[in-house]
Amino acid sequence: MDDLTKIGSLRLHWAADHMPVLMAIRKRFIEEKPLAGIKVGMALHTEAKTGMLAVTLADAGAEVRLASCNPLSTDDSVAMALREEYGLNVYAKKWETQEEYYANLNTVLDMHPDFIIDDGADLISMVHTSRRDALPNVKAANEETTTGVQRLRAMANDGVLEFPVLDVNDAKMKFMFDNRYGTGQSAFDGWMNATNLIVAGKRLVVAGYGWCGKGVAMRAKGLGASVIVTEVDPIKAIEAKMDGFEVMPMVKAAAVADIIITVTGCKDVVSAEALKVAKDGCVMGNVGHFDNEISKTALEAMSVSKERVRDFVEEYRMADGRRLYLIAEGRLMNLAAGQGHPAEIMDMSFSTQALGLIHMVKNYKGLAKGVHNVPEAIDQEIARIKLESMGVEIDALTEEQLSYIGGWEEGT
Repeated sequence: MDDLTKIGSLRLHWAADHMPVLMAIRKRFIEEKPLAGIKVGMALHTEAKTGMLAVTLADAGAEVRLASCNPLSTDDSVAMALREEYGLNVYAKKWETQEEYYANLNTVLDMHPDFIIDDGADLISMVHTSRRDALPNVKAANEETTTGVQRLRAMANDGVLEFPVLDVNDAKMKFMFDNRYGTGQSAFDGWMNATNLIVAGKRLVVAGYGWCGKGVAMRAKGLGASVIVTEVDPIKAIEAKMDGFEVMPMVKAAAVADIIITVTGCKDVVSAEALKVAKDGCVMGNVGHFDNEISKTALEAMSVSKERVRDFVEEYRMADGRRLYLIAEGRLMNLAAGQGHPAEIMDMSFSTQALGLIHMVKNYKGLAKGVHNVPEAIDQEIARIKLESMGVEIDALTEEQLSYIGGWEEGT
């Protein structure tokens, strides 16, 4: 075993040791083989936690092909270990070109998968457009992230989505923990690794106050930053204000920001207008799925020079002398410059993927084309296993209490 493979193997085993829910499911899958004879095509950030999901599905009997869902989010050591130690078909590497990225996705689709597990909906989009040859074999899919779900709902609204897709992103055991606590921690893992700068005492702008934005704002406040939130949703803006944060438009926020972190799922959130007034020395990073939340087009057009000043930081010098810094080319800095969400968090997310896939295998014939919610029973099962692994006990309702809650007559 070479050094790179050994590092990846250690990372995979470390993840497995801290993913008790997924490992309990894996043990069951090894015995039952619920995916025997089924081909599963995956496009997920190819790192240790994802690796253990792929291993779990292969242990369940599936033929698995895995590619990354982002050109910068692969851990090369893990990709190598998955190939060498576990015999998996992995098509991913760090710093993929755009051409290499889509070539790897196409290689996954070359197997004509029965089911797809996607993150960002690129595989699903491709089988509806450039790879329609693979479409007839696809029975159903799972989607991991907010951006992908948005794309799929748009496809469903336009009447072009050709099979049922499970919205794993909005399962309670995914978004309440992965999006909030996972993103909150991993964003700063990537930010600090990229910059080696302090957060405390700085004005930090969080663009978007969904579950991911809440997590980033919470952790930024805990690290000592003065937090500003930008929003387009008045309800979320009020929530941010009530949580103790300043709220203002991005153009005003950029003028005073030392740090900007975007997490919206929309493009040009930091627009040319905001970049024109951005404070000298502002460091910008993105943890949304695509690399268009901070307008690189505007940065390139407005700057007079660009230089890579750290492994994952580029300095853009403006004509007026201001210096603006962009982390990881505007891609997900928590994965491009960090190691992604903690294993204990992804334990719940990928357990949802595993049990969600079994649900789709069993039920896809009875599901309409479109986007479907994860059944409550799956959330409940994962929560119970997680609590057991943490040594936590909870109460249970008595039959009398159940009757009371379900009743409606006076005095019941």
